[in-house]
Amino acid sequence: AIFFFFYLVTLMGNIVIIVIVCVDKRLQSPMYFFFSHLSALEILVTTIIVPGMLLGLLLPGTQTVSLSACVVQLFPYLYMGTLLGAMAVDCYIAVCNPLRCNIIRNRHTCNFVVLVSWVFGFLFQIWPVYVTLQLTYYKSNVVNNFFCDRGQLFKLSCNNTLFTEFILFLMAVFVLFASLIPTIVSYFYIISTILKIPSASGRRKSFSTCASHFTCVVIGYSSCLFLYLKPKQMQAADYNRVVSLMVSVVTPFLNHFIFTLRNDKVIEALRDGVKCCCQLFRN
Repeated sequence: AIFFFFYLVTLMGNIVIIVIVCVDKRLQSPMYFFFSHLSALEILVTTIIVPGMLLGLLLPGTQTVSLSACVVQLFPYLYMGTLLGAMAVDCYIAVCNPLRCNIIRNRHTCNFVVLVSWVFGFLFQIWPVYVTLQLTYYKSNVVNNFFCDRGQLFKLSCNNTLFTEFILFLMAVFVLFASLIPTIVSYFYIISTILKIPSASGRRKSFSTCASHFTCVVIGYSSCLFLYLKPKQMQAADYNRVVSLMVSVVTPFLNHFIFTLRNDKVIEALRDGVKCCCQLFRN
C-alpha cells in the first residue's frame, strides 16, 4: 500500500509538473524545461519497474518478466545523471553570469543539451545490455530482486563474468563522474559567488535558486554511487534491493516535492491552475 501510494503520487505529481511547465508562461525558462524532462524520465523509470514490483508483492510467486521487459528495465538509470549535470550547469549560468544567461541559455541550446543527454544515456547502455544478454543462463530463471538487476543476472550466468563486471564498473565510474564533476565544479563557483554577495537576503535568494536541484543531486547520486560503483556486481542482493528501492521509488517520490514546495513560481502556477479548474467545474 505504501509503495502503491508513492507510485501514484510520483505519477500524478510529475504529470502535473510537465503540464504546468508546458502551459504556464511564468515557467518558460531553461530550469523548468530541464525539470520537465527530469519528470518525464522519472515517470519512465517508475512505470517500467514499480507496477511489476507491486504485482509481485500482491501475488507472490506470480511475478514474471519477459526478455523484452528485462531489456527495457536495464536501460534507463544513467539518463538521470546527464540531466542533473545539465541542470547544475544551468544553475551556474543563472547565478554566476546573470547578465548573459538569456543569451547563453537560449531555446536551441537547451534543446541540444536535452537531446545530447538522452542520446548519451542511451548509447552508453547499449554495450552493457548486449553483453548481459549474451551470457549463458541455465542455472535458474529466478532473479533475486524486484526487477531485472544486472548483478543478479551475472549471478545466474554460467560464464566467468569477472572481466565483464570490471569493464562495466569502469564504465559506471566514467559515466557517473562525467556528469558529477561538472556538477561539483558548478556548485563550487556558485557557492563562491553567493558568498561574495554583501546582503543576507541576496545570498538567500541566490541560494534558493539552486537549493532544490542540489538536494536532488545529493539524493540521486548517493543512491546511484552505492548501487553501481561496486567492482563485484553480484554481491549483497539484500543491499542491492534496498538501494534499488531508493532509486526507483523513494527518490522520484521526493524529487517533485523538493522542487515544488521550495519554488514560489511553481506554487503560484499550481494555485492558479487549481483556481482555473475550480471555475471550469462551477461553470
